[in-house]
Amino acid sequence: MTATIEEIKERLDIVQVLSEYIKLKKVGANWRTVCPFHSEKTPSFYVSPSRQVWHCFGCGKGGDIFKFLMEIEGIEFRDAMFLLAKKAGVEVKKEPILQRTERQRNFEICELAARFFEKQLDETKVGKKAKEYLLSRKISEDSLRKWRLGYAPNTWRGLSDFLVARGYKRQEIVKAGLASQSEEKKKTTSYDRFRGRIMFPIFNLQGQVVGFGGRKTSDIKTIKEKADKGEAKYMNTPNTLIYDKSRILYGLNNAKVDVRKKDDCILVEGYTDVILSSQEGVQNIVSTSGTTLTPYQLKILSRYTKNLNLGFDMDIAGEAATKKGIDIAQLQGFNIKIISMPQDKDPADVVNESPEDWRKIIEKADDIVNFYFQQSLKKFNKKDLKSKKEIAKIILPFISRIQNKIEQSHWTEKLAKELGVKEEAIWEELKRVQGSQRLIDKAVEELDKGQKEEPKSWRRLMEERLLMLFLKYPDVLKSITEEPDFSFKECKDLYQSLKNGKTPPEELKELVSILELQFEVEKERGGIEPKEECQFCKDSLKEFIKREKIKKIVEELKTTEQKGDKDKTLKLLKKLIEYEKS
Repeated sequence: MTATIEEIKERLDIVQVLSEYIKLKKVGANWRTVCPFHSEKTPSFYVSPSRQVWHCFGCGKGGDIFKFLMEIEGIEFRDAMFLLAKKAGVEVKKEPILQRTERQRNFEICELAARFFEKQLDETKVGKKAKEYLLSRKISEDSLRKWRLGYAPNTWRGLSDFLVARGYKRQEIVKAGLASQSEEKKKTTSYDRFRGRIMFPIFNLQGQVVGFGGRKTSDIKTIKEKADKGEAKYMNTPNTLIYDKSRILYGLNNAKVDVRKKDDCILVEGYTDVILSSQEGVQNIVSTSGTTLTPYQLKILSRYTKNLNLGFDMDIAGEAATKKGIDIAQLQGFNIKIISMPQDKDPADVVNESPEDWRKIIEKADDIVNFYFQQSLKKFNKKDLKSKKEIAKIILPFISRIQNKIEQSHWTEKLAKELGVKEEAIWEELKRVQGSQRLIDKAVEELDKGQKEEPKSWRRLMEERLLMLFLKYPDVLKSITEEPDFSFKECKDLYQSLKNGKTPPEELKELVSILELQFEVEKERGGIEPKEECQFCKDSLKEFIKREKIKKIVEELKTTEQKGDKDKTLKLLKKLIEYEKS
């Protein structure tokens, strides 16, 4: 296993791997960006290509490519290893099915299901008709293969039986979101969730199948099938261990390079919108798959760009949920433009008629404030008092969320002129609107809180800084007369290795690399006074230890006083005075 891990590391460049998730900027020998694991404005996330490690000097997180993937994808080590092994072209021996983790089996079930659906599309009579329909929608053969479109037969357990025959349990298939359960004569049975549908696999950022969207075929004239009563046109996989629709953007696995390159992302609603647009060369496009734009999706997009073009139905009386997503995007600092679609047409319709027209429509995307400005002025008579209030009601929330004060002032002045009112009145109304936005602000705060990781303790930071000085300035280590009290095993072990003049063991290699990276960053920012800083760290650690002991005595005192134990209370008080004097 160790040999496999090292081979993967040797074959992959950490900068290239991390660049698939975050924008990195070269700074000297290293690369830098804002940390994706905590909120910050000044970049403190560094990547060292020579050492193949990353580290954030804000929150303290760091490690190799495996740890990064585990953090960013929220996956286990073995899942990260399989992903990176595939990328590196390294073969990893698979364990027997029953020994694999539940997440791994979920991924395997979804992958096998995708293959099953693809085969049905190509080799069954009804599947071929479904394929003819897709081709009639101008989805090319290449796109069918690229996006792995398939067909779910209209049978009760076709997929389930296929997966069971390959060693998976029916309960696992249910948990993977591909089967449903029902009670029949006091017995629980399962049946395929997707039946008689054209299947769109949904991929994570690494291109693994994590879920599916299924379009019913009973309303397609060329395909005659009995439909389930009341079935929806589209059906998605429910949330599972590996799929959460609020955190997935359809097509981002294929679009992320173009999104970063163009520093711009087009957001649409449907699968075919993405497929057809991408097929015609407009590849910086993703879909929300019919869900409301969520804070989590925006958090992911912010790694690639802060510029969004929305290809939704953006009528000024549009859905509150859609507007809430836009509100949060504005508060997160996104620059938003609206793509004005022809009436009763979606992007797929426009691309089918004329790919060139689609490109022109995108180029004409309008700033969100100006879009709502023009829409509301068309809808209402700005000379009428009631209409003036309605126009202000529509536009002011968007102006209130503009981060740039100069831009905000521009739109405030323009609105005042259009409505024929004093600018001061608009500013007063704007303050009132800003006050009513607290719920949206709170949603963003809650998201940030959920994204924040526990930073390293102050004591750990001091111990690591002291070790960095010992590592880079051996004379400082030799000159110390009183040994520091290291509390963390890694730090203790590294100190002993340095003190004894030995090469640190393999398990400390990553810590050493991070400390060396820290030293480089410190040197870039300014000079280091090793002796003074060493003394400061040692004094700080001593003071910290002293305060911890005092805190413990105070807690003991509370207990003994409550119990009325006067002798023990007296002893603890004497001990407390001694520590305070020391």
